[in-house]
Amino acid sequence: MKNYLIAILVMLITEMTVAQPNQSRQLKPNWYNLDLEADSVFGISIEKAYGQLLSIKKATPVVVAVIDGGLDINHEDLKNVIWTNVKEIPGNHKDDDSNGYADDVHGWNFLGSGKEDFEYDNDLIVVQLRKYNRMFGDMDSTLIAKKDLPEYRIYIAKREELKSKLDKANQNIASLKQFLEDVNAILKKINKDKPDIEDFKNFVPTNDAERKAQYFMVGVLKKNPDLEGYMDRVKTQLKDNEIDVQYHLNFDYEPRAKYAGEFAESSGKSYGNPNVSGNVPPSHGTHVAGIIAGQRNNNIGIDGVADKVQIMAIRAIPDGYGLDRDQANAIRYAADNGAKVINMSFGLSVALDRQLVKDAVNYALSKDILFIQAAGNGHDNLDLSTSYPNRQTTEDQNFVNSFIKVGASAYSDDDKLAVSFSNYGKQSVDVFAPGLGINSTIPGNKYEAHSGTSMAGPVVTGLAAVIREYYPKLSAPQVKEIIMKSVIKRNALKDLSVSGGVVNAYDALKLASTY
Repeated sequence: MKNYLIAILVMLITEMTVAQPNQSRQLKPNWYNLDLEADSVFGISIEKAYGQLLSIKKATPVVVAVIDGGLDINHEDLKNVIWTNVKEIPGNHKDDDSNGYADDVHGWNFLGSGKEDFEYDNDLIVVQLRKYNRMFGDMDSTLIAKKDLPEYRIYIAKREELKSKLDKANQNIASLKQFLEDVNAILKKINKDKPDIEDFKNFVPTNDAERKAQYFMVGVLKKNPDLEGYMDRVKTQLKDNEIDVQYHLNFDYEPRAKYAGEFAESSGKSYGNPNVSGNVPPSHGTHVAGIIAGQRNNNIGIDGVADKVQIMAIRAIPDGYGLDRDQANAIRYAADNGAKVINMSFGLSVALDRQLVKDAVNYALSKDILFIQAAGNGHDNLDLSTSYPNRQTTEDQNFVNSFIKVGASAYSDDDKLAVSFSNYGKQSVDVFAPGLGINSTIPGNKYEAHSGTSMAGPVVTGLAAVIREYYPKLSAPQVKEIIMKSVIKRNALKDLSVSGGVVNAYDALKLASTY
């Protein structure tokens, strides 16, 4: 009997997370910019703020660094808001402004060498195992010095953990391939352009595999009749597992190996190249940038939150574990080149070299930069884990004062205001912002609605940028204070975040005018 356990999990997870975004598509595409009272959706009231508070005020352009996996700087709704390093002469392969980066016209790509880029990186466990492998290799435990035994035991445990993860991924691949094969055999026999649940019910199986697949698919289509959408999600799950085996969990895959000398510690920070888009269409970073600053009032696409923002593109987050060093250098690049807000729709890595990241953050704080970070999508209580910055210590307090962690909210003013997938924490997550069915830019002059705290974070980044545009004398800690104090509080969020509310641009800008 074929094992469809993984496919069943795919069904349960995707039906749970996809249902809510589908509902949001009935709303106006820019719902997150709208006002709760006027528009009956829990947006951030930025349109109201532009109309009533900012129409006669002058803005000072603000540079926002988007540290991500790259973005489409030629998108029709972004190309006019992309930061340009006017001191750099494009294409002459020289560092004209002496900042350490040649031809960094629109930002920098830390995921590559001077000659090529990479998209995928290993998971953290593989990176850690390489370090231990250099120490121990295949040494017998009897040859290990007593002082090294604790780390040797970690090494052995991580080897077993990696093997277990690879075994599971390969099992998933086999299961999902078999599932697709069995369902496609049925679809071939049904022979219809758009088969539905009745076609599966009326199908007469000729073997046990068809019988099992038929039963399973009837259950799927009862929950959601979108057969094509479901099959696409199963194929995506298969591809994700194949990527895990080929790249993330592959000890023999090392994307920096070809240019190890260029990436070595002695080479400093200036590895990489100016290709901020990468070689694979950068959907995530492009979507993030559009939410922040998709060109407003140009009668195409979407209107981002901020109106006078320049987006600095910094490519440092691969598909896999983002190295501490890449993230630290990305932060320093942003700080050195004029960014006032940094968007981080990813988890800040400190597993390998915490001090390297802390030093970069402290350097950025000395330049009065505000950090905005997505809280993550695991429906986890972040109060139960220690992350960086640690809010309970005085050591990280300066960072906390210039750092906003964002959970994802929905559009309805009810007890489901916090989206089910969003991480939360009464001491760990600062605010909530719209993160469900957010329509924004994707590569190739296209637009899509995506959901996640990766979408909520840029909403707050856009708001922070607007405050800094119109009130440029305010410091980063003051901007955070204003955003925190001006939220629309709701009981549904009071135990899920520090502020207990959803950010509100109108109230924030009114408050900013009093500072």
